[in-house]
Amino acid sequence: MSLSDLPISYCTNVHAGRTVAEVDAGLDNYTTKVREACGKPLAAGLWLARSVVTELLADAAALSAFGERLQERDLPCYTLNTFPFGDFHGERVKENVYLPDWTTDERRDYTLDCAKVLATVLPDSVEGSMSTVPLGGRMNPRGPQFHVDCYAQLVATAVELNRLHEQTGSFIRLAIEPEPCCEISSIPDMAIPIFKQLREFAADRGELDVVQKYIGLCFDVCHQAVEFEDIAGSIQSLVDNDIRINKLHISSAIELPNPATNLDGRAALARYVEPRYLHQVCAKTADGRVLSRIDLDERDLLREESAYSDFDRADAWRIHFHVPVNAEQLGPLRTTRAELREAISSVAKLDYAPHLEIETYTWDVLPDGKSVDLVTGLSQEVAATCELLETASGSEAGADST
Repeated sequence: MSLSDLPISYCTNVHAGRTVAEVDAGLDNYTTKVREACGKPLAAGLWLARSVVTELLADAAALSAFGERLQERDLPCYTLNTFPFGDFHGERVKENVYLPDWTTDERRDYTLDCAKVLATVLPDSVEGSMSTVPLGGRMNPRGPQFHVDCYAQLVATAVELNRLHEQTGSFIRLAIEPEPCCEISSIPDMAIPIFKQLREFAADRGELDVVQKYIGLCFDVCHQAVEFEDIAGSIQSLVDNDIRINKLHISSAIELPNPATNLDGRAALARYVEPRYLHQVCAKTADGRVLSRIDLDERDLLREESAYSDFDRADAWRIHFHVPVNAEQLGPLRTTRAELREAISSVAKLDYAPHLEIETYTWDVLPDGKSVDLVTGLSQEVAATCELLETASGSEAGADST
């Protein structure tokens, strides 16, 4: 099987979008210009906040006009990022990005409303996808029946997605996106057992088929690399457990090798501490343990050697900070671009084609991000990604012919 032949998508959560007018401005000022700069077809992976979706669904004519404007820009949309519910560009997002979680009617209704919008703008004969929170963040309060409550909402969502398909002909899958320090973080230890429990819950209610059909996973390469996962092994474990990857987030994380002695690297990493987004840190120790901390903290980077812990003495740290996917190195820091290559190569071997979306939403908070022209930066990411996809497709084609 080859990779998806749909135009590569980049996620518009990099742009502010609290109103339809702001979403339109982002498409005009950036997405269209990136497509023109690349000279290749490009899709818009829309992030539509709750306020935007409500505005669109309040007026059928406005929703239709929004779809027409996408067509006029030559920007097809087949996937949505329904992870951030509210203002993703406020002063402090952090752990609030996981709220409302999947125990709530709010999360279910928002997701289904997004599906209604996507069904309207989805190109003919193309399936849709929506990425969503990993149930919730472990740092947030949760009730005693958290997982059961999540499963009930997910089953209800799958039933409604099936009804939407019957009513409109639009087939839209949900993609749960694991993330470090969340209810689903690692693929082998958490995603697989939780999907098993979800399916058992659905089977008890006679809804296993719709859950299998509509609910899968969003594999964000940055997130799973931060967990120090064997990327190819994780993808194979999903295959072995019949868990569909509905969407691949093309993304890279930061790596700090030898944090105990790498003073230049620690100083460079301190520049990435910022107040808006959560930047979970995982450390892999010499004996193979993976330790984690909820956020990147400047105090950890400036700690005296006498106060070092096993975390500081780890072989490497990886940080959940989405950095440009064309970057191999950031000064004394590494990136996980090698893991990205591995993910794309593994996905190219699947017997189906997940949606492909570049998701680097952090340009505005990168240490040097504001000094880079955003259209140029995004265009370089798209071009570099296209090269990786062409290489993987060529390698897979060669393997098929032998």
